Amino acid sequence: MARKRRTEQEHELAVSDEAAAYIADALMQLALDFENTHYAQIRRHHQANATDPDVNPRQLDLFRKPPPCDPS
Repeated sequence: MARKRRTEQEHELAVSDEAAAYIADALMQLALDFENTHYAQIRRHHQANATDPDVNPRQLDLFRKPPPCDPS
C-alpha cells in the first residue's frame, strides 16, 4: 500500500503526540472554565431555544399519570 505524501499545509499543522495531548488538555480546561463562568447564561440560552415536548405530536409522553380508577 502506497503512503500518501503530506501536503505542505498538512506538514505545517503536524504536532507531536505529546503536544497534541497538552493542547487538548489546555482547550478542555479553557472550555470548562468558560462554562463554569457563564453557566447561567448558557442554561438560559438553551432553555429559551428548547422546544416544548407538547409541540411534537410524535413524541410519546412516557411519564403521564394514568387517569384515576373508578372504584364503583
